[in-house]
Amino acid sequence: MIGAGAIGAGTAWTLARQGHPVVLVDPELAQTPERHPKTTLTGTSASLGILMSYVFRRSSGRGWRLRRRSMELWPQWADALHTPGTPLKLHSGLVQLAASDQEASLQRHLAEQRSALGLEFLPPDTLQDAHPDWPSCRYGGLRSAKDGRVDPLLLQQALRQQLQQLNVTLEATRVEQLQRGQGGWVLQLANGNQVAAKQVVVCSALASQALLAPLGHARPMEPVLGQVLQLQLANAEHLSSQWPAVLVSHGVNLVRHGADQLWLGATLEPGTDPDAAAAERLRSLEGDAPRWLGDCKDVGRWHGLRARPSGRPAPLLEVLEPGLILATGHYRNGVLLAPATAEWVSEQIDASGHQKRMLTDP
Repeated sequence: MIGAGAIGAGTAWTLARQGHPVVLVDPELAQTPERHPKTTLTGTSASLGILMSYVFRRSSGRGWRLRRRSMELWPQWADALHTPGTPLKLHSGLVQLAASDQEASLQRHLAEQRSALGLEFLPPDTLQDAHPDWPSCRYGGLRSAKDGRVDPLLLQQALRQQLQQLNVTLEATRVEQLQRGQGGWVLQLANGNQVAAKQVVVCSALASQALLAPLGHARPMEPVLGQVLQLQLANAEHLSSQWPAVLVSHGVNLVRHGADQLWLGATLEPGTDPDAAAAERLRSLEGDAPRWLGDCKDVGRWHGLRARPSGRPAPLLEVLEPGLILATGHYRNGVLLAPATAEWVSEQIDASGHQKRMLTDP
């Protein structure tokens, strides 16, 4: 396994639980998952851990199937990863505010279609009672009882703890080169070690390109930077008991943090350098922010990079050639799609092993 974010570590954990011997390689394994405000973070560490599945507008296609399957698997993941030392849990409840009458109409229609999946449309008066002084509430909003968030740092800590218990080999270094070998693959590591494997799963986001290109597999991805603001409220009463796990307004996620803080994120910026003005625009919510949000004190911020596939839909889930599996480029949905991605990779490995046994049986 190359890459130890939510996708790589989650897939390694899944495979190890099934009895596969696993080696996980990533220089980030040398550090405890945390947020460094002045450092460009990897996608998972920078993420807010939003699980936005059932409010997804499309009702067919691979994107919908992956989202729905992940949300079916997430409760199992949370239960299996929860320990006293890593109390991982799902924070359920997401409200997406409508930005216009037209959007409200689309939300009503989606709520009718997916009422059995926990969706309901909240009329303006209901929202205004829960969130007074919010201009965006004037159109109503869509509530999902099952969507929400999970703490991405706690997720990584829980996965690493269980990977060690499952005797997964953790290589805290970089893969310099991926080569075809006799009956499999050879990973040349920056620390001078080599790893030989019959199956290699590449989950290293933007770094995947340099490993795959020499093998003749062009899978270009572009960096999209995201910034998050951490705000201290002057009056904690604005965060009522009815505040959901995630409140979404004009594409901005507002996540309650503790009794009197909010996280706002994330920006969508091309390139790798954060723009201070883009971060400040998060507060405005396109002019629909309540007045008290502008009075909040900025007590922190961080930023990270997501890998967005160029010319292809996210994510990149492909068997490039026998024994070489690509599972990366999840863009903004790495945490959400980790369970479904891990399941897909497991299925490809099982199918490959089954086919090999069939070919060698007398």
